[in-house]
Amino acid sequence: MPDPTRPRASLRTAVVWEVLKDALDRRVKATGRESLDVLDTGGGSGNFAVPVARLGHRVTVVDPSPNALFALERRAAEAGVADRVKGVQGDAHGLFDVVERGGYDVVLCHGVLEYVDDPADGVRNVVDALRPEGVLSLLAAGLGGAVLARALAGHFKEAKQALDDPDGRWGEGDPVPHRFTADQLTALVEGAGLRVGAVHGVRVFADLVPGVLVDTEPGAVEALLKLEAAAAELPAFHSVATQLHVLGEAREADEG
Repeated sequence: MPDPTRPRASLRTAVVWEVLKDALDRRVKATGRESLDVLDTGGGSGNFAVPVARLGHRVTVVDPSPNALFALERRAAEAGVADRVKGVQGDAHGLFDVVERGGYDVVLCHGVLEYVDDPADGVRNVVDALRPEGVLSLLAAGLGGAVLARALAGHFKEAKQALDDPDGRWGEGDPVPHRFTADQLTALVEGAGLRVGAVHGVRVFADLVPGVLVDTEPGAVEALLKLEAAAAELPAFHSVATQLHVLGEAREADEG
């Protein structure tokens, strides 16, 4: 997938990128440091890591795939940020076998929580990588988006099964082990000791609109981007988003 700063790819990533960029800017001002230490768990080939590095930050990507890390290295070199991006083979479960506990200003956990055996433990683990007053960017699959997608495809029994299933799975062939509601994700973040700074619905419309319409109608991409951005913050649309993004902020010491 292309990086989140390019227009077509932005249909899937723009909301997260804008929230993340704003969070990084706020941490820069709060710390007085121009460059932050950022950890991207499951960051793959650098869809977010490379753009973050372009902002001047140091990014460590932890991913279990050697192929993804090779692609990351190549992409970082092409972007001229190879000196600010480091790839490490590992996974969320054994995170502190490969990175420092409490060593990062910002941690990205995008598309990881769906695949860990214990999501609560997974969130606590990545939170432990944060410095005091650090920020967690958590992106995970939304339950409502999957239910809606199955129903619109005519798979009504699967839609109902996903709705009833504790993990939000629509059947044996479902490749996603866990899906979440916004309430579930915020509870996980708060349970790990963070304050929820913001919740956004991601890909509310982008996965439902026919690609040919977006690609052929003049101005369609830009108009859909604006619609996605406007709907993302509205709780009413969180329940039908393909993904949910939660920004968690570590409490200041005097808050306990």
